[in-house]
Amino acid sequence: MSEGESSSQQRSGVGFSIRNPRDFWGGLVLMAFAILAIWASRDLPGQRGFAFGPGTAPRLFAGVLAALGAAVAFIGLITDGPRIEKYKVRGPLLVIVAILAFAGMIRPLGLFISTFLAFFVSILGSTEMRWVESVVAAALVTLGCVVLFVYLLNLPFQLWPRF
Repeated sequence: MSEGESSSQQRSGVGFSIRNPRDFWGGLVLMAFAILAIWASRDLPGQRGFAFGPGTAPRLFAGVLAALGAAVAFIGLITDGPRIEKYKVRGPLLVIVAILAFAGMIRPLGLFISTFLAFFVSILGSTEMRWVESVVAAALVTLGCVVLFVYLLNLPFQLWPRF
C-alpha cells in the first residue's frame, strides 16, 4: 500500500459539521436556560403526580423550552444557514446602562426626565440614530409611560424632580 492510499483511508472517517451554526448554538443556549430554570426551581414543591404547586409552572415551561431548544439545535444540524458574525457589544451594553441609569434617576429626577434620558442612552447603541427622530421617539415613549403608569395604572410615580 502506498503512502497516499493510507492517508486517504484515515481521512475517510465519519465527518461531523454544523451546517447552520446560528440555529445550533441558539438551540443549545435555550437548552442551557431550561436546565438553569429546572435547577433554580428544584426546591419548589409541586409537580409530583397530580400535586400542583409553585414549582409546576417553572418546570413545565423549562421542559417546553428545552424541547424547543433541542428542535432548534437539531434543525441547525440538518439545514444550511448563515455563519455567526462577530458579536457587537455596544448596543446591548448601552441598553443595560440605560436600564441601570433609569433605576438610578427615577427617584431624584422623576419619571419624565429619567425616561427621556434613559431612552437617549439606549438609542446611542444604534449606528442608525438620527437626532430629530430620536427626540420625537423619546418624547412619545415618555408620554406613553406617563399615561400608562401614572394615569391608567394609578402607580405612585413622581413625575418631576423634587426640589
